[in-house]
Amino acid sequence: MFENFLIRPDSLKNEVSDGQVTGFSLAVRHANYRGCYISLHNGYYLEVDGTEYPTEVQRFEINGKGPRTFDELRAQVHEHWDYDDEAILHVIAPGGLTAGNHTIRFQQSVLAAYGYLPTDEEWVKNPPKPGTGAGSDKAPQIVTYKLSLNEQEEN
Repeated sequence: MFENFLIRPDSLKNEVSDGQVTGFSLAVRHANYRGCYISLHNGYYLEVDGTEYPTEVQRFEINGKGPRTFDELRAQVHEHWDYDDEAILHVIAPGGLTAGNHTIRFQQSVLAAYGYLPTDEEWVKNPPKPGTGAGSDKAPQIVTYKLSLNEQEEN
């Protein structure tokens, strides 16, 4: 049920660099009360208004460190994402999103479990694609959010 609250509703905004809209971002929370080591965080299934944004265009910002790819996070075996901490999901999308309401379909993929599972070794070598349900930990469903983006919220 907590997966219904993984995105802060007022956090959707476009990101601007050198006067150009380079993408968008939103604030996210962790679904598991234990948090997780970020090396186990596999990214998100993210679809906005029918367009899917794969993990290759996602960057994750947590613990006061700049945005990193999920490949970079796999090596951070000692860095923890605490349950109470908000992170920022940055998405590379030239032109960003239009102002107004957006439908977001979202699922968090964290490769954490209670004890050893037969899939563990395979998932370390070949992480499952977010959105398939595999490796979804405490957020097994793709959840639909309705969020607004206002032009004045652009950075």
